[in-house]
Amino acid sequence: MSIAQAQNITLIDKLVQRTLINNVILVLAGVAITALSAQLSIPALPVPFTFQTLAVLVIGSTYGAARGSITMAVYALVGALGLPVFADASSGFNVLFGYSGGFIIGFIFAAAVAGRLAELNWSSHALKALTSFVLSTVVIYGFGIPVLAMNAYGSDLLAATQGMLPYLIWDAAKAAIAAALIPGAWLLVNKLKK
Repeated sequence: MSIAQAQNITLIDKLVQRTLINNVILVLAGVAITALSAQLSIPALPVPFTFQTLAVLVIGSTYGAARGSITMAVYALVGALGLPVFADASSGFNVLFGYSGGFIIGFIFAAAVAGRLAELNWSSHALKALTSFVLSTVVIYGFGIPVLAMNAYGSDLLAATQGMLPYLIWDAAKAAIAAALIPGAWLLVNKLKK
């Protein structure tokens, strides 16, 4: 293993060898986890409260930038093609280009951010992990709010931003949960490997 590879080790790399078949299995498992987290939802307008963001943060920081973003891209693709993986078992391009579509596209980039920061060893320290997850959540909002504004608020970005304020507490809680889970998992894995 080269020095560059050693610096890019993620949590999953401590548990699973990097092979094509393992990567495919991990991507499929991540899609399934994200799909399940989408079904854990609380109805709200304009978009439901779900656990998808938590799944994105955990998968991105556990898998790394490439596998994390590929997982979210596959999630978006299979949902757009008709598998009922989006919130409330919805699917189709109408969802991907609807109210929540920007958030779903944002998952791809947020997983890349969380994953890259994990590769830089941010995910094993609680405060750095929390910072990583807050930044990743901002990425999701950066894609989601403008699309929501176009679809639900007549392109009124300020109204869409204000409409998302109740979601901030929900997403902050998910970032805090992920920031507790991932460094804790690192501790456990490091103990088991000794």
